Amino acid sequence: MLNIYEQINHNKWQSVLIISIFIGFVVFAAYAIGYAFNIRELLPLAIIFSIFSSGASYFWGDKIVLSLNGARPASRKEFFDFYTVTENLSQVAKIPVPKIFVIDSPAMNAFATGRDPKNSVVCATTGLLSKLNRTELEGVVAHELAHIKNYDIRLMTIVSILVGTLSILINMSWHARSGNNDNKGNNALMIVGIILIIFAPLIAQLIQLAISRRREYFADSSSAMLTRQPSGLISALKKLDADSTPQEFASTATASLYISNPFKGNKLASMFSTHPPVADRIKALEGAM
Repeated sequence: MLNIYEQINHNKWQSVLIISIFIGFVVFAAYAIGYAFNIRELLPLAIIFSIFSSGASYFWGDKIVLSLNGARPASRKEFFDFYTVTENLSQVAKIPVPKIFVIDSPAMNAFATGRDPKNSVVCATTGLLSKLNRTELEGVVAHELAHIKNYDIRLMTIVSILVGTLSILINMSWHARSGNNDNKGNNALMIVGIILIIFAPLIAQLIQLAISRRREYFADSSSAMLTRQPSGLISALKKLDADSTPQEFASTATASLYISNPFKGNKLASMFSTHPPVADRIKALEGAM
């Protein structure tokens, strides 16, 4: 059984492997589709457009996320435990204290956003803050700080650029092919191109989910290291999993940021959840104790 340090190292290497596979897949798909339809000049255009849109998300993404979720700044007086826990654990993690926000909702959840430790935010629902004791809150906040310290937000930005590039390329390729009746080429290559157009987005989504889920395990392990007591996060995860309060503030665009799947009541959405099952996360934490 892996201990916490071995698990973190294992997760790091698995993340590197998955990202390498993802990059390779995007490059291969882009080249194959462009070669099949003789429209290779669309690749640089797709990359430029994707990077431009992702850059906007990178620099202003935290403000967009907070606005989408109806978050507001948390005052130290009103949310003393949340404030002091975040300050104390930030010192332990050796990162600047992030901005602290809350969402007025009885549902239980929390997330971190931003682009690096110097420009980061930790946000929690008032429902979570009212239902967790201080030890459980420490586990949740440490999990979110781990996402910040480990640059998970930056990592997912890179992944988003790859997904966006592939998506734009496929759309542009499809329209270019449909509008060009004189575009003749190898039938076998065209078949490969069409197959990639159909299945590449699904494969990219599955790889993206694998990366997101791996980072959740990584953040759980890092939380246990920061607090020195995995039992706090384990107890918090059990409460989060048992909470059935509707989370109207959540959207598919921000679902991957939360510590708990905000759509766990929706079977179809849960099939493509960016979060691993809570039972598996708890088992991993218990095995590392």
